Amino acid sequence: MRIFLTGATGFIGSAIIPELLKAGHEVVGTARSSEGMQRLSEGGITAYRADLDEPGTFRAGAEHADAIIHTAFDHNFTRFVDNCEKDRRVITVLGEALLGSNRPLLITSGTGMGNAHFGELAREDVFNRDHPNPRIASELAGQALLEQGVNVSVVRLPQVHNPFKQGLISPFIEIARDKGMVGYVGEGKNRFSAAHLSDVALLYRLAIERGEKGARYHAVDEEGVAMRQIAEVLGEVLDLPVVSVPAEDAGDHFGWMAIFMGMDFPASSAKTREVLGWNPVGPSLVEDLRAMKAHMPA
Repeated sequence: MRIFLTGATGFIGSAIIPELLKAGHEVVGTARSSEGMQRLSEGGITAYRADLDEPGTFRAGAEHADAIIHTAFDHNFTRFVDNCEKDRRVITVLGEALLGSNRPLLITSGTGMGNAHFGELAREDVFNRDHPNPRIASELAGQALLEQGVNVSVVRLPQVHNPFKQGLISPFIEIARDKGMVGYVGEGKNRFSAAHLSDVALLYRLAIERGEKGARYHAVDEEGVAMRQIAEVLGEVLDLPVVSVPAEDAGDHFGWMAIFMGMDFPASSAKTREVLGWNPVGPSLVEDLRAMKAHMPA
């Protein structure tokens, strides 16, 4: 297939590319800068310039694709609500380009959208339209397209990691360095689900090849890693004290991350594994956090 991959120079998109190429697919990848375009071209990828701030720039690439994988997202979390709305607009443009066809559009969301109630395992068969996480905008956009007949499916992400980057834990690390301590909220029993980058990239390929209309997949290896455990490992790696932060002080300590730091994000991938035959084999989150030390400046 000729696959239009948005966010091709990003953390997840760049890992998907080799998965698609080794399976024999042609990849047209988006970048918003000349440097990104050059990097894709040097890697043998057809480069396509597009910008999330200008949704219409994605249209022509989508119109000429056999399938679309959408991973592009503005990860400036200080503008999270605005960026989720931006994602909704881009998804709408991508889907409109596919109207009247059965060409698949695979979009990206978060595992929290599968939470019927906080603290329960998120599941693929749950779509909580009223979830307070602003990222719900992405799935609402996909659902609207689905109801118009577009072949939309969703990959929901946990904390995706390797030794260099770990989803929300990466900015958490920067906060810890700035504060001179690694904090967690209350008892630190709340959990983050997680999966290694290579396993997530494989899942995207399996999902786009299946092309199942309306499917939702969870890219989850570990159902839930407790925040206290994460903090304790980071304390070892960063050589910083580990402290409990009272819930009422979380806003002052964590800033914009406070809304995430006390949330419980466990998630199941049982259905995903059964349907796609996906069996993650990459390192655990804790293993990658410990491996991070080898790549830190001396």
